[in-house]
Amino acid sequence: MPSPRQPEDLLEPVDLDLRLRELRLTLGQTCHVAGVSKMQLDYWTTKARIPTKGRKQRLYDMDAVETVMLIKQGKDKGLSLEAAIAAAERFKSRGG
Repeated sequence: MPSPRQPEDLLEPVDLDLRLRELRLTLGQTCHVAGVSKMQLDYWTTKARIPTKGRKQRLYDMDAVETVMLIKQGKDKGLSLEAAIAAAERFKSRGG
């Protein structure tokens, strides 16, 4: 006779990477995650043409959050904003 199934036997692995890629963060949440001010994020979003979603509130998908974080890395390493944006775009295009 087969042993009785345990509740945990009903569970399946969670694809956390896939689920996280579906997240959308607000401007404030994106600032918190990336370590930038709202003023910086507003300006960078315009200058780097970072796509956002949402009507009443700007929402950033994980690709946009990654772009912001790459730009911040460049700025932290002494690059101008333009150079940091270009570096982020090149980094992402080569599959960084």
